[in-house]
Amino acid sequence: MTTSPPARSSTGSTGIRDPQLTIRRILKVNHAGEFGAIRIYGAQIAVARRLYPDIVPALEEMRADEIDHCRLFREAMPARGARPCRIMSLWSLGGYVLGALTALGGRNTVWICTEAVESTVHRHLEDQLAFLADRDPQLHALIASIQQEELAHLREAENNQRARGLARALLLPLVSGLTDLMIWLSTWGDSSWMRAEMARARN
Repeated sequence: MTTSPPARSSTGSTGIRDPQLTIRRILKVNHAGEFGAIRIYGAQIAVARRLYPDIVPALEEMRADEIDHCRLFREAMPARGARPCRIMSLWSLGGYVLGALTALGGRNTVWICTEAVESTVHRHLEDQLAFLADRDPQLHALIASIQQEELAHLREAENNQRARGLARALLLPLVSGLTDLMIWLSTWGDSSWMRAEMARARN
């Protein structure tokens, strides 16, 4: 890894940011994101049970994975001085509304939503893994194992889509953008800094 130029600290002075602060924010946003995913799947399952029960088993399996991920991130918090995100209620409401609306749009819209969320999450996890490699090997290993299950969700969503027309072209960037916004808000903008640092580190 190459040496990055000093970044502006969260206090406004020059120097490398406290890596422990970033690690706490990583845990905070990952825990909140998993909770949001639980709410998305919960709403989709509720609608799908009435309209298209054939996809319920797959959604329930993915929701079970997210519940486990949420628990693992919560358990990793105390040792690192992290606490749950302040906007958990927003993740809860936003996740449920997004899940319900996409489920009402049909089977294909459910899978488009899953693809958008999981592809965005995967990109952020890649940044986190690069940041954590030499800073917190234990958390790095945890996120790497979770990433594999999230990628399985992404592949399933891609494989189950029966059409890739206008709905996907419109919904995919919209849901991805909303996910990015929630991550940015949950880390107080630190996700942008991490991406910039990782880009510099790879050059």
